[in-house]
Amino acid sequence: MNKIRKGDPVIVLAGRDKGKRGTVTQRVDDSHLIVEGVNLVKKHVKPNPMKGTTGGVVDKTMPIHQSNVAIFNAATGKADRVGIKVDGDKKVRVYKSSGEPVKA
Repeated sequence: MNKIRKGDPVIVLAGRDKGKRGTVTQRVDDSHLIVEGVNLVKKHVKPNPMKGTTGGVVDKTMPIHQSNVAIFNAATGKADRVGIKVDGDKKVRVYKSSGEPVKA
């Protein structure tokens, strides 16, 4: 079970975008995710008349490692760690600081 999932609000802990907040838009693989508005790079794109794309410099969101982000707890207004608690036959993600379930 992934502790950080698509749609979760996260805050960046390390790197050039430290302190920025965004939501997870995609999980690239087991350890990398794409966060909206974080880790933007300039990419030079060639024009492709077959696809109808124009060339130029575009902003592209690149993946960031999940160890560099933490889930954002709206109740406290800070970054928080996530734990997994077993409720009967299902697993529930909870905030480590308060024990409340993560709403996503």
